[in-house]
Amino acid sequence: MKRYRNGELWEFEGEVPVPGAAGGVILGVDGGTTSTVCVCLAASSNYPDGIDGGGGSLPDPLPVLARAVAGCSNHNSVGEFAARETLEAVMADALSKSGYNRFSVRAVCLAVSGVNHPTDQQRIRGWLRDIFPSHVKVFVENDAVAALASGTMGKLHGCVLIAGTGTIAYGYTKDGREARAAGAGPILGDWGSGYGIAAQALTAVVRAHDGRGPETTLTRNILHELELASADELIGIPFFPLMDLHPDFLTPTKSGIELWTYEDPSWARIAALVPVVVATADSGDAVANKILHNSVLELAASVKAVVQRLGLCGKDGKSYFPLVMVGGVLEANKSWDIGKEVINCIIKDFPGAHPIRPKVEPAVGAALLAWNSITREDNGGLSMS
Repeated sequence: MKRYRNGELWEFEGEVPVPGAAGGVILGVDGGTTSTVCVCLAASSNYPDGIDGGGGSLPDPLPVLARAVAGCSNHNSVGEFAARETLEAVMADALSKSGYNRFSVRAVCLAVSGVNHPTDQQRIRGWLRDIFPSHVKVFVENDAVAALASGTMGKLHGCVLIAGTGTIAYGYTKDGREARAAGAGPILGDWGSGYGIAAQALTAVVRAHDGRGPETTLTRNILHELELASADELIGIPFFPLMDLHPDFLTPTKSGIELWTYEDPSWARIAALVPVVVATADSGDAVANKILHNSVLELAASVKAVVQRLGLCGKDGKSYFPLVMVGGVLEANKSWDIGKEVINCIIKDFPGAHPIRPKVEPAVGAALLAWNSITREDNGGLSMS
């Protein structure tokens, strides 16, 4: 454990009396593009062993000792330095609120968006080793794994669909095989995500303004939401002074007109327009309805791809498997219920899909993964990889 640069985050450990932790505590972290949540759970509590394992209901009340929230921790979105700062800060905050310190921690499960390769896991494990004592078990996964665990009570089996700012479908079999679809970020697709829906809506506004696409009330509604007077203000109109200079040497600058889209093209900022798109579709706008319909097809296709690759549906295509649905895009909004439409589309091909809306947040799912792992280890079984 090193105090490499954030020693001030841990000053509370010397100032607050730390009670003896019977069994210690577990930290579960769900790190996304919009926000990062850390929960601190008592390691000595008894939690159910998955929805298929004789359990299925969490203790009531859930023994969450503390909860902390911070900003984006996706290193692909904000960079490694900022992501690391955010992750350490949110864990320190949760421990400070709980009254425990790092030596009371038995395990940490960090489930973060942007963890797409074993090298990502290895690098972030190194960050955690710098922060925590050597006895602490550390696990690093994609945030989809925690989302799945939040619906299956910590058991890795089934498929999860996340559709928030970004989207990903992730699946696990009982024998440990895994597969994913989508989740490649806005440049490579993710058109069923909040970002994808909003980006298509902005594109539709520009196309209508240019005369390249049909008229749509998305124009009026989005401009009203953003307090802009014209679609021109979405991209800005560069002003070139009349000077005897070659155009190659002129730099476009704002001339009182806000370059809204490119001033801050963060994924979450764009995705925040989804409610406007849904409300516009609800009012009968054909363009907005087509965007949402296509998003349903994209999200369902991601799940179907994972289910088929892993054979979760069985040889006859009808076998039972949990389908965990997570993310704001999948929640009912007015007459449009994207999540319900996605489920209907999937069940047509895979009638054994069992939709689950988690009762706990993904950070709790991450903590349950860690708890299950150390429990198996204590009982002489295999730990999570």
